[in-house]
Amino acid sequence: MRPPAPPRLWLLLPLLLCCLRAAAPPPDSLSQLAAPQHPKIRLYNLEQVLSWESPSPVNDTRPVVYSVQYKYIVGEWHDVTVKSIGVNCTQITATECDFTAAGLSKGFLLHFNVTLRLRAELGELVSAWVTMPWFLHYRNVTVGPPKHIMVTPREGTLVIVVSPPFEVDTSEATFLYTVHYEEKPGMQQVKGPLQSNFILLDNLKPFRIYCLQVEAQLFWNTQRIIRPGQLSNTSCYETTADAYAKQQQVIGISVGTLLSLLLLAGACFFLVLKYGSVVKYLFRTPPSIPAQIEEYLKDPVQPILEALDKDISQKDDTWNSVSVISFPEKEREDVL
Repeated sequence: MRPPAPPRLWLLLPLLLCCLRAAAPPPDSLSQLAAPQHPKIRLYNLEQVLSWESPSPVNDTRPVVYSVQYKYIVGEWHDVTVKSIGVNCTQITATECDFTAAGLSKGFLLHFNVTLRLRAELGELVSAWVTMPWFLHYRNVTVGPPKHIMVTPREGTLVIVVSPPFEVDTSEATFLYTVHYEEKPGMQQVKGPLQSNFILLDNLKPFRIYCLQVEAQLFWNTQRIIRPGQLSNTSCYETTADAYAKQQQVIGISVGTLLSLLLLAGACFFLVLKYGSVVKYLFRTPPSIPAQIEEYLKDPVQPILEALDKDISQKDDTWNSVSVISFPEKEREDVL
């Protein structure tokens, strides 16, 4: 009797490999690099910035680098490089990628859907890709306050001229402006939204202080979407008077001045009547020094008595003209 043939082991080789794979231990977790954590995209005015946090530290002296890729709503993934976007975000050590770095790039198109993903790299090790939800700048942007606000007070009005927070293609989007204002103190009022950047707040009270804030809203024409904006800082201004108020002010000042003068004149007249003697005493002519004494004081060498005698003798030597009247004898007897 012939013995049985030995089994063909090569036919069992695939089954043996599958068993070995199933029985093999799981790969070491340290061989897999952790992915970046908490990625977020910042869209403020024209800024487009992606930031994230570093993954868990590894026992390696080499630095962890990061790479960012993007794609539009349809298409393939592309690395963020100077050639594609204008900035390099491939194998960088920073935990931020500014797609609109000043003077380098304008970032992604404002009216296109954009999807971003990033991963960490350490030598031969790479992490899994972390994909962010898609964004569209015109739909998701945070609009800041107007860049410049100029207010000119006029007759019962405030003239406001504002500039947009950032420049946009007017064929795609425009800005609407709203002014929140109130008399100090008073109830807040709103004017707008207005398409013009020239705003006139009229029918205001003269010589009153008004405080205001301005908001710029982004209006996306094609999708009819409005993005609210942030309010500007509060600023206060005092209105001037209109023609009628100015006339009333001039009349009031004139009448007040006239009444003040009349009251002052009446008070002076009353004081003169009641205190006449005192007034005369206050306004009397002060006593003067005799001329002889004044001359002596100027020249004390000359005796004052001789000066006085000299002056008296001069006065005694002074004669007036004398007329002699003669009477007849009879008249003289009558007189006697």
